[in-house]
Amino acid sequence: MAESNFVDYVKIYCRSGKGGRGSTHMRREKYMPNGGPDGGDGGRGGHVILRGNRNYWTLLHLKYERHVFASHGGNGSKNKSFGKDGEDKVIEVPCGTVAYNAETGEYVCDITEHGQEVVLLKGGRGGLGNWHFRTATRQAPRFAQPGEPMQEMTVILELKLLADVGLVGFPNAGKSTLLSAVSAARPKIANYPFTTLEPNLGIVSYREGKSFVMADIPGIIEGASEGKGLGLRFLRHIERNSLLLFMVPGDTDDIRREYEILLREVATFNPEMLDKQRVLAVTKCDMLDDELIDMLTPTLPEGIPHVFISSVAGTGIQQLKDLLWSELNKESNQLEAVRREAIVHRPKDIGKLQQELKEMGEDEDFSYEYEEDGTDDEDFDYEYEEEDWDDEPQK
Repeated sequence: MAESNFVDYVKIYCRSGKGGRGSTHMRREKYMPNGGPDGGDGGRGGHVILRGNRNYWTLLHLKYERHVFASHGGNGSKNKSFGKDGEDKVIEVPCGTVAYNAETGEYVCDITEHGQEVVLLKGGRGGLGNWHFRTATRQAPRFAQPGEPMQEMTVILELKLLADVGLVGFPNAGKSTLLSAVSAARPKIANYPFTTLEPNLGIVSYREGKSFVMADIPGIIEGASEGKGLGLRFLRHIERNSLLLFMVPGDTDDIRREYEILLREVATFNPEMLDKQRVLAVTKCDMLDDELIDMLTPTLPEGIPHVFISSVAGTGIQQLKDLLWSELNKESNQLEAVRREAIVHRPKDIGKLQQELKEMGEDEDFSYEYEEDGTDDEDFDYEYEEEDWDDEPQK
């Protein structure tokens, strides 16, 4: 995976901008010796914003940009001049990206649509100039507010692919072969375990110009929840799927047992995935005759629609499409509702999070030294009070 361009997990350090300080300037002109205070307000610090972009499909562009800093707000000046607002820093991410706090494991936000923006860290508000603090009894205030401090956070970004149908199966169950047979996707196909090392997406054409998206992930094995094989790291990509298509080869000794093993591993990863619609596809049926198929049918798991297919021979492919389309469009399984509401992001366990970061190679610690800008002044010893801040924009 180190050589792959598919990056679905990164840890970055983000810092918003601090607010500019207010000015303590006094108006001094030739014919106005007692001009009074005219110090302007400081500018707002820049925000750190996550924005969805459908033109990205991985987090590769963030793998080597680990520090994201927004600009600081400018200081206020004389003549009630406002300081310049800090420039916002926008982080473009693919749709389906979830952000977590790397230190606490708490869920932060979820980006699912193109153009969707979420303010990850707010910039500090600019301090008020001394012009705001003039009163009848305090006509020459020689103090102003400092700007609010910046915010900082180490963020974990996880990509969870958006698709309608997710393929679940053991290695060499025929998942990639099916995807290549029903879509224009061309995943690597070979006769050895774990040929697929990264998720693949394909658009499946249906009748009358209709279509749906299918996601193929690397195979999982029994004990994946304990770290065997590729573990469960790729199961996050089918968390958003409306329907799970379990695939078990027809030459398996016990189809029901393999299905139950897969179901148990999925439940270990996220029990809420058991609420999704499920379909069973018995693959490689070109090796079975009608008599064997009739004998296998009673042994299949109960309460789940099934179909016998062969991606190589094309047997049962159209029947599978019909079944998937029917299940996807059931009233209880509307696509848009499932995409937005079915997935529940749970906080990460700190112990497991450390192990997860280590496995992903993201366990390095970020340390920074801040340089003082030399603008601090002893006159800015001021305690913040809510009434001192205007709710309305300062400009």
